[in-house]
Amino acid sequence: MTPMKLPSGNAICYSGYRDGQNPGEQTYPTLAEIREDLAILRKHWQLLRLYDCSPHADRVLQVIAEDQLPFQVMLGAYLGAEMNNFGCPWGATFTEEQLDVSRAENSAELSRLVTLANRYPDIVFSVAVGNEATVDWTDHYVPVPRMIEYVRRVKAAVRQPVTFCENYVPWQHKLRDLVDELDFISLHTYPVWEYKHIHEALAYTKDNVHSVTRLYPDKPLVITEAGWCTNSNGRGMHAEHAVQELQAIYYQDLMDWTRAEGLLCFVFEAFDESWKGSPDPLEPEKHWGLFTTDRKPKLVMQTLYPELTSPVPARNHS
Repeated sequence: MTPMKLPSGNAICYSGYRDGQNPGEQTYPTLAEIREDLAILRKHWQLLRLYDCSPHADRVLQVIAEDQLPFQVMLGAYLGAEMNNFGCPWGATFTEEQLDVSRAENSAELSRLVTLANRYPDIVFSVAVGNEATVDWTDHYVPVPRMIEYVRRVKAAVRQPVTFCENYVPWQHKLRDLVDELDFISLHTYPVWEYKHIHEALAYTKDNVHSVTRLYPDKPLVITEAGWCTNSNGRGMHAEHAVQELQAIYYQDLMDWTRAEGLLCFVFEAFDESWKGSPDPLEPEKHWGLFTTDRKPKLVMQTLYPELTSPVPARNHS
């Protein structure tokens, strides 16, 4: 068997939902909007991570292929809840009928994943079977034995390496049986979500990664989410930490370390997404982009994108 080779380069998570668009309402970015986004991103990034196999992902792959853009893609499948998770802080209880519908949709999503991966074999370099579906706080819990079934199903149907994207904690214990099925581990690390100050952020990220690599020294690992929020109502983090100046520091520290280590790292994320989380405009989930929802570069990107920079104050502008 040929050894797995992952690409190298600058990598970023891309979800192109603009103000007024929402995957839950099936209002998706247009082809023209995706082309605008990819024109921005191609200046600095070569690798994109997509979260699901919705029409949005389908259109992104279509544009890359039609325009012969120099991107490679990690394509994800979004898995909905298959079990109630009573540990979810914001509630994740469903009827058995709802869970049955979710299981059927998960199966359909995996079929879409296989179809797109096989349609675009030169663009899709890996596939991810689910995202944050096993961590203790998730609202879309999928039990590990089912995850193993799903990974085996996808591996039998695609040529690309197969992974699963998850917070660093489950890799330390509950996912040990799943690791054997995967071609590589995909890990998420968010110091600011865990109330870490910028001065300890990179060390904490390193600790998160090393806590997993120590357990599986022969299994390749990719960071599929790491980033810094730029606005917060204080839910889940210190609001005073969620500013653009600290995002810029963490981003540079993260890039310097991962490049020196030869570790592939997908920054979370390209653009702010106003549809996410609660209606509160300071909801942290809405403010992780390196660019605002109107495609203006935040402080971290203003030197690289002077042509897009408008003269606005950096602090807490989102």
